[in-house]
Amino acid sequence: MTRIVVEPGICDFTTVVKVTKLSARRVRVVINTDCDMVSEMNSKLKELNWRDALGHQGDSFIHKTSARHIKHAACPIPVAILKAIEVEVGAAAPKDVVIHFEAKRPP
Repeated sequence: MTRIVVEPGICDFTTVVKVTKLSARRVRVVINTDCDMVSEMNSKLKELNWRDALGHQGDSFIHKTSARHIKHAACPIPVAILKAIEVEVGAAAPKDVVIHFEAKRPP
């Protein structure tokens, strides 16, 4: 199982994404969060073909599902789900992703 903890920023809805490989092509995604929009995705992600998730952005099942449920375009959770799937199926090594805001310059 691959587990990712996401601290998404100003919304303060810390989210835990767990991905478990079920077979050569199937994974289960479970999301634990207090965000209602992200939580609604759980029923769609119970079991899916990981190749459908990792395809081109326009074709990715994760992007299509998140577009229907998440109203905040900059929400990092869909990318976290994809990263967890990549690691779980051996398509990528586990490496943290960081978005860091540099100090603002004075006006």
